[in-house]
Amino acid sequence: MTDYKKIIVTGGAGFIGSNFVHYVYNNHPEVEKIYVLDKLTYAGNRANIEEILGERVELVVGDIADATLVDELASKVDAIVHYAAESHNDNSLKSQDEFIHTNFIGTYTLIQAARKYDLRFHHVSTDEVYGDLPYREDLPGHGEGEGEKFTDKTPYNPSSPYSSTKAASDLIVRAWVRSFGLKATISNCSNNYGPYQHIEKFIPRQITNILSGIRPKLYGDGKNVRDWIHTEDHSSGVWTILTKGKIGETYLIGADGEKNNKEVLELILAEMGQTADAYDHVTDRAGHDLRYAIDNTKLRTELGWSPVHTDFESGIKDTIKWYTEHENWWKAEKAAVEANYAKTQEVLKK
Repeated sequence: MTDYKKIIVTGGAGFIGSNFVHYVYNNHPEVEKIYVLDKLTYAGNRANIEEILGERVELVVGDIADATLVDELASKVDAIVHYAAESHNDNSLKSQDEFIHTNFIGTYTLIQAARKYDLRFHHVSTDEVYGDLPYREDLPGHGEGEGEKFTDKTPYNPSSPYSSTKAASDLIVRAWVRSFGLKATISNCSNNYGPYQHIEKFIPRQITNILSGIRPKLYGDGKNVRDWIHTEDHSSGVWTILTKGKIGETYLIGADGEKNNKEVLELILAEMGQTADAYDHVTDRAGHDLRYAIDNTKLRTELGWSPVHTDFESGIKDTIKWYTEHENWWKAEKAAVEANYAKTQEVLKK
């Protein structure tokens, strides 16, 4: 049970936010009302929550930086769970205005409303605020959870306009806790995968390329390591922090799922009946972080959380199945997404 009967979920029509809305809807009937505040940019999709819209779930189309709208909604609820963000690194390298507006000004607008109405506020962030970790070829078991990992004490060292604006939003949340008594917690999570993820992102892009008869693309040599977590485990982690977390604390959500991009792509190819080399190497992204890895000890030991989807191969199979069965969800956007990538990704000669 929870004290939070009515909540706002910002970005709740996007990938990670919509999965959280489904999680709360399915697992916590005591939550009487979920207001999904989403601008419905290219990354937000009404279809992600269409089947549960109704008395308990209401979609409010609007900007989190709209102070009047945010104030109106905040006056009706007990808590705000803040997922909304501009989150694509490649896009942030081309244009920064949207990232400043949403990630910083939007967060400021929300915490001012939370402060005014004395609401519980949870801020969803990313491990990318920490920059990257050392990558060593000679590290035994590298990519299998060994070596240095991010903790809530790791200094911030963002690499891109995206991660720097997320870092800035984290810092103002922390400052409002200390200066104004904001009842807030923060979570920094590793890379998510699962249903409803926009096809510009790494895993769904590879899957939908294969389904579309397009050769998948891999940045550089593909050795960049990500700590993968199924989005349902992320949702349960956020709920645990919202209901059990200590005000002012930061918790890292991860599932010990380190894999490099080449490993992930070759797993997808194998699961979809392709040869291991059926892809192209393309020019690497500017400022591409080498390795992310999450130490989730604090969340496990202090709040008793643990991930359920720990078999990455099984999770990938389910994700492939979802995109295969939901072609109508992504097909219309596929050509435009690939055309956008083609502007900056040059295929490297073998």
